[in-house]
Amino acid sequence: MTDRYCVIGNPIAHSKSPEIHAVFAAQTGQDISYERCLAPLDGFAETVRNLVAQGYKGANVTVPFKIEAVGVASRLSERALAAGAVNTLSFTNGEIVGDNTDGPGLVADIVQNAGVTLAGKRILLLGAGGAARGIMLPFIEGGPQSILVANRTRATADSLVASFSGHDVELAACGVDEIAGPFDIVINATSSSLSDAMPPVPASAFAKETLALDIMYGSAPSPFMAFAAAQGASTRDGLGMLVEQAAEAFTVWRGVRPDTGDVLTQLRYAIASFNSKEK
Repeated sequence: MTDRYCVIGNPIAHSKSPEIHAVFAAQTGQDISYERCLAPLDGFAETVRNLVAQGYKGANVTVPFKIEAVGVASRLSERALAAGAVNTLSFTNGEIVGDNTDGPGLVADIVQNAGVTLAGKRILLLGAGGAARGIMLPFIEGGPQSILVANRTRATADSLVASFSGHDVELAACGVDEIAGPFDIVINATSSSLSDAMPPVPASAFAKETLALDIMYGSAPSPFMAFAAAQGASTRDGLGMLVEQAAEAFTVWRGVRPDTGDVLTQLRYAIASFNSKEK
């Protein structure tokens, strides 16, 4: 019998997750189906209950339900607890298990696809919201020299850093006007790219050896990526993170890890083709 999965969000029509998981399933010989599920803004918990009743095996969760999914889960993984958000649900043995694969997906993209190690690096994390929180534990486990969290509201950055104290990594917080670089890795985990805006980061944060990564992706470089490139940094968008977090979720569900290289290449080609047609 085909095992059923889906991605829950609102809106959801734009999601590339069904295409990604279809390739993963074919590649690994797994008999699954995967679809988009539009949940009412006030009906996420009911949507999850209905999926369980219908025999679904799991679901991915995207905006705006990642925080709400924490309360729906009957048990949380360590990384979901640390993130305070859930993007992967497993329905098994009467439980709804919540996990978060966003941070591991980002780390995998940086280390495996970009070929940049985290060990011993100075990292600047722009933003202190849910996306930044999901990144922190996987980044800490990568063994960097230091992580500086910079946010418009300094108190929010202080709170995020305090919640991860006790690890053998130098953690600090600052306001965006206090950033002093350069850094080896700069991550834009703010929502600025959703509105095509530039996050408040100085040119001094970047150097020729810097990897500047925006967790958002689109058909053109974000203002953050364009600015970083102008300072000589290498740039990367969030498409690799999207694919790698999907691979991690697939592994959680099926116990086998798919190869992400072909999927990432296909998505890059599709986006580039769409962009050229628009021109």
